[in-house]
Amino acid sequence: MTYNELNAIASVLHQCHDPCNFLVFGLTHETLLWNSLNHNGVTVFIDQSSFLVSQLEGKHLNIEAYDVRFTTRVSDLYDLIDLYKEKVRDECRPVQNLLFSDCELAVNDMPNHIYDIEWDVILVDGPSGYSSEAPGRMSAIFTAGVLARNKKDRAKKTHVFVHDAGREVERVCSFEFLCKENLVKCVDSLAHFAVERMESNLFEFCANSISSSFEELATSDDFFDGEE
Repeated sequence: MTYNELNAIASVLHQCHDPCNFLVFGLTHETLLWNSLNHNGVTVFIDQSSFLVSQLEGKHLNIEAYDVRFTTRVSDLYDLIDLYKEKVRDECRPVQNLLFSDCELAVNDMPNHIYDIEWDVILVDGPSGYSSEAPGRMSAIFTAGVLARNKKDRAKKTHVFVHDAGREVERVCSFEFLCKENLVKCVDSLAHFAVERMESNLFEFCANSISSSFEELATSDDFFDGEE
């Protein structure tokens, strides 16, 4: 990440009135930094690689990390979006217990206690999304959106950061599950959203429906308009 991207996340962590609950999708060069910056809080890392998780935990006993199997592929993006739209009032609704979810986009095999934590900050910087066969970050962004809306405390928004937000998967899924109206700012290739709790009887992730096609959103520059 760039200095500006690192600083944007660090600033939000610093502003937590209580110790932050910080969920990170992806093990990266910044992993140790995130754990250090949130030293009084709960920091949990989720990654696709069991090897990297075991290697990290072997060297750093104070780090909590888990491997998760992501079953999606970047090339399946629009098929998955279509499936989600068919099931948004059922398996893929925005407020649900993800542990028991049958939605194709849900990450439902994290340790049980992960779903019970009130997450203050979520960073989506994994899994890998650099090729059509890579798992992509569709499930991580969907899951972040649901975890934020499941929060019990209405007064506290969940800050969700999506790295590489200019890429097609990240851009389309951020618009769909985190929503343009929740966009705080974009810094370089990092998008920052603040997502509120939602009532369980609502079935639309975004208050303002997206009028453009997903293909148009994937190539649009509007996502970063006016943001530095």
